[in-house]
Amino acid sequence: MFTGIVEALGEIKAIEKEGENVHFTLSCPFTSELKIDQSLAHNGCCLTVVSIENDQYTVTAIQETLRKTNLGDWQVGTKVNLERCMQMNGRLDGHIVQGHVDTTGTCVKREDEDGSWKFTIRYESDDVTVEKGSITINGTSLTVLDSKPHEFSVCIIPYTYEFTNFHQLEVGDKVNLEFDIIGKYVAKLISSTANK
Repeated sequence: MFTGIVEALGEIKAIEKEGENVHFTLSCPFTSELKIDQSLAHNGCCLTVVSIENDQYTVTAIQETLRKTNLGDWQVGTKVNLERCMQMNGRLDGHIVQGHVDTTGTCVKREDEDGSWKFTIRYESDDVTVEKGSITINGTSLTVLDSKPHEFSVCIIPYTYEFTNFHQLEVGDKVNLEFDIIGKYVAKLISSTANK
């Protein structure tokens, strides 16, 4: 489990295809603290550390992961939001994040608001957002604004803009979305009750 509070930016150093799988090698500030078989969220997608060598580590994405996320767009040099799994004795500063990307969305508008930035995201799935509810974009816990069917916005403060990959996000870019787990359970409950 994660919180959506990005710890650091990692950088893709190498990409290797093996059959349908893709191995991504990254560097990050806390590589020396990682362990083999550790879960680590990459742009909100939980991946397992499979090897560590010096200041770099490798994770593997299977075809299902590549199909549901923006990992297939990564290139050498891509900056990735990273978060290690939550420690149970720590504060939950963001919201409950599973590291299971629900779908991707596309940035359709980026606005400079003189001290913050507003991004509008459009997506195709039937998932819903609620005004002032939680959403995870590329692993970052954020508050929903302008909630509409298949579209919402978020505002980014300068700290988040600088220390996550939001400063690189442009109109047309694909982002990973994980919708609020509580909202997903409520929606499923209402749907199953309505179908009885």
